Order: sequence, then C-alpha cells, then structure tokens
Amino acid sequence: MIDVYSWPTPNGHKIHIMLEEVGLPYRAIPVNIGAGEQFRPEFLAISPNNRIPAIVDHEGPGGGPYSLFESGAILIYLAEKTGKLLPLDARGRFDAIQWLMFQMGNVGPMFGQANHFRGYAKERIAYAISRYTNEANRLYNVLDRRLKESAYVAGPAYTIADIAIYPWMRAPERRGVNEDEYPNVKRWRTEIDARPAVQRGCQVLAEHTRKGPITDAEREVMFGKTQYQRR
Repeated sequence: MIDVYSWPTPNGHKIHIMLEEVGLPYRAIPVNIGAGEQFRPEFLAISPNNRIPAIVDHEGPGGGPYSLFESGAILIYLAEKTGKLLPLDARGRFDAIQWLMFQMGNVGPMFGQANHFRGYAKERIAYAISRYTNEANRLYNVLDRRLKESAYVAGPAYTIADIAIYPWMRAPERRGVNEDEYPNVKRWRTEIDARPAVQRGCQVLAEHTRKGPITDAEREVMFGKTQYQRR
C-alpha cells in the first residue's frame, strides 16, 4: 500500500494519475494547503519542503516503509517499481526524463506564476501578468512543435513525461492561453483526456476542489508570512 499525501492540484494529480495507470493500491490522504496543513510536523517529516505531493510506500526498497517527496522523483520511483511508463532502453529512458525535467523546470514554475499573478495576487501587476502569460504561450509553442513530430511528448509511447505535463495543460484560459492556437497540443490533450486512468486520477480528492475565489486567509497561508516562517 502507498500513502499519497496530496491535494487536487496539477502536481497532486500527476501522482494520482500515475498510480491509476500502473494499478498500484494507494490511499489518498488530503493535505489542505489553504489551511496550512503542509506545515504540520508529521507532514514535514515526509516532505521537508512543505509541498505536496509526497508518498510513503509501505513496501519500499528492502521491504520496509520508504518516504519520497518531489513529484518528478515520485514518478520515476513508481515507474521503476512497476517497470511501466519509462522506457528501458537508454535513448527512450532519457528522452522521457528530459521532458519530465522540462515540466519540472519550466511548465510547472512558469504556469504557476501565470496562475498566481493572473488569479491569486491581490495587486494586479501588469508587467508580471504579461511576463508569465507570454512565457506560458512560449512553452505551449515548444510543446506544439514537439507534438507535431511525435505522438507523445517523449516519443511514440505514452510515458511519465506525458503524465507530468498533462495536469498543467488543463484550464489553459487560466494562464491566458488559447489552446486553439496550438493544434498539436490540443490533439494530444484530447487523447489523454479520454484515458480511463486519467479520468479516475483527476477525480481523486475532487471533493476538496475550491469552489470559489481564493480567500484572504488562504492567500496569507500560501503566499504570506506563514509560508516563510522558520520551522
């Protein structure tokens, strides 16, 4: 059994989708990041960077419990544990890993900033909105060029690279992207939308999805002084 400490966010959904795809038994444990549960000592013991997702595999290396944080590392771990969704040959493996790193170093951080300045920040900063909206569109163009020549992000087969990127490509309007301008991305996303495991994964913890605008209390916890307290 794998315990998944998570929340219904793109990074959380990466792991939910992966576990559904590979068929490992797991238990989703909600960590309410708007209420500050990510700062609890018991969670910090698993995820020292106070970020979701994190896992505890009760049948880890050597047969005992093993905890792991950082979604990209978790995807690689689960792929190696099951022998699925990460090619075994060196070329295919590193094709997948380089696009996984593209998500970790570019798509996630830049889309996150676009989401923040367009939707969460109290102060409307024109430069920041323009900067990250433009960067989101630049990254869509990178992916569109890639997907023009390849069925999936890392090559002909669906891999952890697709699983990592896909949740961030939902709701493109949040970051000022018109998906119709990127037909290859749209084709790829529509295909992945239809995967049963993806549909199941995106429903994990769905009951905790925010129903309205971010509150001042949530904004303070996630972006204010609470975030920067020493622990």
